[in-house]
Amino acid sequence: MADDDNKFPKGRRPLPPPLRWNFMGWVVFAALAAVLILVVLKPLDQREELMPGQLLNYARNGQVKPPLVIRADRIEGELQLDQIQGHSKNARPKFFVYISPDTSKDWITELTKVLPEGFKWGSPPGWLDQTLPYLLLYGGLFMVVWFFLFRKIGQAGAGGGILGNFGRSRHRLLTKEVVNVTLNDVAGIEEAKDEVKEIIEFLRNPRKFAKIGGRIPRGVLLVGEPGCGKTLLAKAIAGEADVPFFSISGSDFVEMFVGVGASRVRDLFRQAKDSAPCIIFLDEIDAVGRRRGAGFNGGGHDEREQTLNAILVEMDGFDTNDQVIVISATNRMDVLDPALTRPGRFDRQIHVPLPDIKGRYDILKIYAAKVKTGPDVDLQRMARGTPMFSGADLAALVNEAAIAATMAGKDFIEQADMEEARDKVRWGRARKSRVIDEREKEMTAYHEAGHALSQLLSQDADPLHKVSIIPRGPMGGATFSLPEHDRYFVTRRWCQAHLRVAVAGRIAEEMFCGDIDSGAAGDIAAATDIARRMIMDWGMSEKLGFVRYTPNNQAASFDLGQKEYSDRTAEVMDQEIKAIMDAAYDQARSVLEANKESLSRLAQALLKYETLDAEEVKLIVAGQKFDKPSVNDLLERESKKSQAPAQSPKPRAAEGAGPAIPEPA
Repeated sequence: MADDDNKFPKGRRPLPPPLRWNFMGWVVFAALAAVLILVVLKPLDQREELMPGQLLNYARNGQVKPPLVIRADRIEGELQLDQIQGHSKNARPKFFVYISPDTSKDWITELTKVLPEGFKWGSPPGWLDQTLPYLLLYGGLFMVVWFFLFRKIGQAGAGGGILGNFGRSRHRLLTKEVVNVTLNDVAGIEEAKDEVKEIIEFLRNPRKFAKIGGRIPRGVLLVGEPGCGKTLLAKAIAGEADVPFFSISGSDFVEMFVGVGASRVRDLFRQAKDSAPCIIFLDEIDAVGRRRGAGFNGGGHDEREQTLNAILVEMDGFDTNDQVIVISATNRMDVLDPALTRPGRFDRQIHVPLPDIKGRYDILKIYAAKVKTGPDVDLQRMARGTPMFSGADLAALVNEAAIAATMAGKDFIEQADMEEARDKVRWGRARKSRVIDEREKEMTAYHEAGHALSQLLSQDADPLHKVSIIPRGPMGGATFSLPEHDRYFVTRRWCQAHLRVAVAGRIAEEMFCGDIDSGAAGDIAAATDIARRMIMDWGMSEKLGFVRYTPNNQAASFDLGQKEYSDRTAEVMDQEIKAIMDAAYDQARSVLEANKESLSRLAQALLKYETLDAEEVKLIVAGQKFDKPSVNDLLERESKKSQAPAQSPKPRAAEGAGPAIPEPA
């Protein structure tokens, strides 16, 4: 028994095995089903009621078996169905005839004449005949209710209540042995790791803090963008701290039954206090922790609001010596209720940001160590070329590169695989097999050439990385930039340069093709969004000044029609946005017209090679030549290799197939 007790944390004992009760319940259910079948298919009274005249006719024809039984209120007997012609197949031989003081005595006298010795007196029906079937029926129903409902309530305990197991917490109990993630597997969020180390140290040695009188925070809120590593950090805590780790998602509290969420919260915190010291991890806390009030959570009696109230009460019920720490994760800090984030509940808020270039390099090293990489893989270059990538994006990048290398039959990952995986994660898969009309392909080439040339010649824009007219994801072509550093703030010059690059594609189409198409829809949307934010959020308008006009998130969440400025101001906003877009359009057109020949050469090169990197674009703009096989040359070379085995009689020429068509750089 001692060994069995050590398997479970304090206060966490398994429920009694329900197999015995389940077996007994099925036995009772089978008995009840049998009674119901007997009652429904075979009624309690199997006799058919006859009228007095019918009985007299049967007796005259000799179709009644003597003797007849006379009781207080009826006469019972049995017919000889074999002597009755035309009787129904469902006819029952036994019958009864009701008699009363008001019944005519003539037919009884006639009946006694027909059957002079065919009568006997019978006792009234006993209670077994009339009451026992009903006792069995209702007794069986009661036993089923008792076994299947009340016994379940008893097994569910205090956490379940009348809802049984619905009220029990659906958490997962993680231990150091179960979780293989440690803090060494987390990178790019060093400050968050340092704050988490304090919590782990408190759980390991709480007396160290008690000497000075310090109190560890009761709650820790992890805030960050999706994929930044909040859940991974929580798993690392479970791997580092040698204490029980109760993990549950916010959506697990919400159920179709009212009150179940609050019941699960109470059950979770009760078990956590019994297992202290321990950690409770509430993932996606915004599922139940949204701001209360009309328009935010659906009313005062909403199920989520009751669950939130239960969480608030339980966190207030902690004592200093409880040694229970609640860790929550969310990416919607703006919608959380203020009572949840106040000091005393979630005392500490740890921001988990997107990794910088050093953090991305450390994350890539962790994931690259789990796969086979070639000597040409430059993780530093990949870290520089993946700005605003989260940890989840970088993990997907390495995994996609490994898949691509495997499908190509390689023994390890090459730099080209990493580059293609980066573009695939960010912009989607290249659709090389798509059949494109020549006219559409030409317009796409001039469109992307306009983007690339404008980006190359704009000093304030991000450096050009490569340009391609191969469809990728929803785009017909793409121009890729490679920022030199992480950008946490944007300047007015950068915004204006970005607008010039965005509108340059449409201008190039108009200059060389004499027409425009809908391919610039994404450029128009991106440019309009930047121009609007320059005016309404960043105060970059001279007419509107240093004022923010975008409604705050709290107001917009319940009143979509609210506007914090006048109609006159809205008109000025529209004019300013249009003026910024027109200025960028005129400046981009001037640059492209001044470099019209370079733009034409660049578009023709894209039609020939389909993909060009930044160095090749610079050579083309400068009017220089470079040695690179075109797409047609690669196709002809591959065609000759595939035909060579059939034309040559030598056995060696038939060994092996030629290499796959490489993608242009």
